Amino acid sequence: MGLTYVPPSTPFQLLSTCLQLGSWLVFEPWMAVGEWQSMGGEYCDDCSTCLGSEWSLANYLGQEKTNAVFKEHWYTWLTQTEVDDIVRFKLNTVRIPLGFWIVEGIVDRSLEPYAQGGLQQLASRFSMLKAANIAVVLDHHALPGVATPLQMFAGNCTTIVEFYTDYNYQRGVTWTAVMTYLSHVHPAFSTVFAIEAVNEPIMDYTQTPDYSRYQVNFVMAVRAVEAALGILGLEAPLLSSLLPSPQGYGSLSHLLNEHGAECLVTNFMNRDWQYSNDPSDPVANPADAAKGPATYDNHLYFSYGGVADPNAESYLQTICNMNRTLQSAAIGDAPMWFGEWSLAVNFNTTNSFLQQWSDSQKFIYSQSAGWIFWALKIANDATAPPTQWSYIDAVNAGIMNPDPAALFNSSICDPYINS
Repeated sequence: MGLTYVPPSTPFQLLSTCLQLGSWLVFEPWMAVGEWQSMGGEYCDDCSTCLGSEWSLANYLGQEKTNAVFKEHWYTWLTQTEVDDIVRFKLNTVRIPLGFWIVEGIVDRSLEPYAQGGLQQLASRFSMLKAANIAVVLDHHALPGVATPLQMFAGNCTTIVEFYTDYNYQRGVTWTAVMTYLSHVHPAFSTVFAIEAVNEPIMDYTQTPDYSRYQVNFVMAVRAVEAALGILGLEAPLLSSLLPSPQGYGSLSHLLNEHGAECLVTNFMNRDWQYSNDPSDPVANPADAAKGPATYDNHLYFSYGGVADPNAESYLQTICNMNRTLQSAAIGDAPMWFGEWSLAVNFNTTNSFLQQWSDSQKFIYSQSAGWIFWALKIANDATAPPTQWSYIDAVNAGIMNPDPAALFNSSICDPYINS
């Protein structure tokens, strides 16, 4: 019997406290090297040169073996124990990274031998999350054709990037329509409140032709499915060809009533991630594509460099004076949340500093619509310190306050603000 989440009394806004279910349905080998290797994969510095991504491993194993090893991973990575941990930590929302291949009808099996059965796994675990009253953001993390080069999270670690084409844009829109439909009619999906269009697209808009049109069509797909289901309040052309059969989900009116028939929130990386200065671009700002409720996502990792100097003083000085939330609101990208962050640093550190680093980031990110920590857990044999990337490990080590709405030091930024 699982625990049930009780919302906090603190006046957080939209997400309040949230984390990622990373490496579950999109496996990132750096997060669990031993398990990846036991499945037949390899780990190397350049993931494009070894069996370092789901696509390369599936090509090597073949469909039947791929299905078997990934099914085992899915069932063991997220269990009732992890769901109970989420509740115990008073976290109210999860962001779930998903690959396009979870919608099997859009997969080209001759070229994309990804594991089958992920949608059934997602639905079974959604039942646990629903029972615990945990809200869900569906994140289109690994896009058809690959949206970002040389990344494990893209599904295929490669320099060949083909998402930004008509064919793959259409597959992305179809994925969106299917997920929207399931979110409204499948009982297990009823705690889904947002769908993210693309995780971390290429930042240079000159390398993403017609990406603006995709953002518009992403929103239209969500709103068209909702219009077709009688969720009114927005007018949109019906994309009936994208709708899967409702067979097998019982009375539509009953299910819509159970869900509450509210419009889903469309979620985009905010303009800071990719800004088009082309005056002819119809969506220079993702807010230009929004129709109905929309939110904006900002990711911030200091450990990769380019944000602050590699020392404790610079980290705290930089984070405490960061005004990304106000900047995002000023251009219409609001509400915005910090959809990915961690405690990782690029210098030798101590738990004492990591506690300050945790407090200062939570203090700043809580001024937005909320924060989403990467990730709930990583394995002990990950290639990065678990206490810097795993929420469970950070709390257990006393680095993060066990109450997500509280800080060890509420004055953490006082010495640094405007200094």
